[in-house]
Order: sequence, then C-alpha cells, then structure tokens
Amino acid sequence: MPEQSNDYRVVVFGAAGVGKSSLVLRFVSGTFRDTYVPTVEDTYRQVISCDRSICTLQITDTTGSHQFPAMQRLSISRGHAFILVYSVTSRQSMEDLHPIFEQICHIKGDTHKIPIMLVGNKSDDPQRELEASEGQALATKWRCAFMETSAKMNYNVQELFQELLNLEQRRTVSLQVDGKKAKQQKKKEKLQGKCSVM
Repeated sequence: MPEQSNDYRVVVFGAAGVGKSSLVLRFVSGTFRDTYVPTVEDTYRQVISCDRSICTLQITDTTGSHQFPAMQRLSISRGHAFILVYSVTSRQSMEDLHPIFEQICHIKGDTHKIPIMLVGNKSDDPQRELEASEGQALATKWRCAFMETSAKMNYNVQELFQELLNLEQRRTVSLQVDGKKAKQQKKKEKLQGKCSVM
C-alpha cells in the first residue's frame, strides 16, 4: 500500500458509551461534550512527525455496537495501532473487548509487534466497578500497554496517544512536529501538573 508511508492509522475500539469519541475529540480538538451521541464511524486526522518527516495520524473512531462486522474487520486489517477502551464503571465493557482483541490477533497474526493500548476511561468517576490493577492484569495477559484516562478531566489523553506512538517499532513516530513546540508543551504540562484549582 503506497499510502502507508505518510499515513499512520490508529483504530479505537470499545463498547458503546465507554468514551471512545470523547477521548478522540479531547485529543484532536481539546473539547469535551457531556451528551452521548452514538458513532457509526468517524475518522480524524492530525499532522505528526514520522521518520523525521511529516505524516498524518489518522484516528478511526469505530461504532460501539456489533452491527458492522465487515467494517470492523476492514478497520483492523488497515490499522497500524489499536486503542481498546473500556469504562472503569462497567465490568461488561471490559468483557466486550475480548472478542475484538481475538479478532486483532486473528487478522494481524503476531500482535507483539503491533502497538496496542488497553485504556480504562472515566477514571474520574466514583462509581467504579474495576480497579486499575484489573486493567493492568488484562494488559499483562494480552502483552499490551495499559493506561487509565479521563476524557472529561483531560487526564492522560495526550499521554495515551504519545505512548501508543512510542510503542511503534517499525518507524519513529511522534506527536511533535517541531522540537521547539515540544519543549514549550512540556514546560506548560509541568506547570499544569503543579497547579490545582480549589
């Protein structure tokens, strides 16, 4: 596929209502919406640095229902990296990821070379059904990376996508297109981390 060189495709999977679209929108546009709008499939693009040149990070936000198996298979076969999202408020949403992970293994073969992030979203919600240790245990079993996020509080959203790109071994991919911007961003993030609004 010739488009592979300047495109890096990330596919986001998870049950309906776990916050896939919220995570993607928070990352791409810095916005968060409280209302739930079901997704069939949306694609977002972001310019990133790839092997010291510029390429497009293409994020496919998939449907949370199982109505479109052909679309799901196509997304997996075309994807370079995967984000598997569950909600820490729903044990079922974690269970729903098992067949998706199995399908990724079936279509991609050896998943050890493919960046996969298991993500426990809604970490700010007090109505937890799952502890971080349970997410970590599943990630260890699947041999993938793990992180908890909150799209609402903008917690670990940027870090999630950067960490996913760090897992890529075939190419050097980074969210930062310009080195100076990276330093300013890090400085800003450091400052943000030390302040809290009471």
